[in-house]
Amino acid sequence: MADPRVDDQRQPAAATGGDEAGSGPATSGPAALEDPIQRRDRILVERSLGGDLEAFNDLVACYQDQLWSLVVRMVPDPDQAADAVQEAFFSAYRNLSSFRGGSVRSWLSRICVNAAMDAQRARRRRPSQPYPELDDQSWQPPAGPEADPERQAMGAERSRVLGDALARIGADQRAAIVLFDVEGFDYAEIAAMTGVSLGTVKSRIHRGRLALRGLLEDRMELFRG
Repeated sequence: MADPRVDDQRQPAAATGGDEAGSGPATSGPAALEDPIQRRDRILVERSLGGDLEAFNDLVACYQDQLWSLVVRMVPDPDQAADAVQEAFFSAYRNLSSFRGGSVRSWLSRICVNAAMDAQRARRRRPSQPYPELDDQSWQPPAGPEADPERQAMGAERSRVLGDALARIGADQRAAIVLFDVEGFDYAEIAAMTGVSLGTVKSRIHRGRLALRGLLEDRMELFRG
């Protein structure tokens, strides 16, 4: 993917109240500061607000792969996914002053989800591989001596079939399922990221799972055992 790091020509602007990137999570209590990842992220944000460009680029390095893996499952085109992540980081940089505390990962994920949904609505339909990492050996974990080629082949086929099915359900349902089942966000976090109610999040997950079950009913042997 393209390098999403920012240069000196792009400086964070004061919050205007109208950018979706500005609606970060509410400030957490002191307990959140005890988490070393949140502490690191908070320090990087504070340094970035002070004009330290390298601090923001460090933040990009921490999360660009995670966010690309999230977005590419919503926008099954690797180039568009990379563009969405890059634009999301630019948006985050421009609106750093509106970050109100809490999890930087959740805040960045929310911006990326919005960018992914925009790209999904705007993209042209064309054949694509929803999980390009399956074709890229650099994404594969190193094989250990216990690696079973048959098991690896089965896992690759399972991922391919699931990816194809995910690409065929609605974008809202796909986003909810990826955020909940793959990324591990809870209902409240997903509701905040997508700007809908808890009930809507639960409904999208439920209906998306039903849709996936229907699409996968003739391949369920891949998902047993």
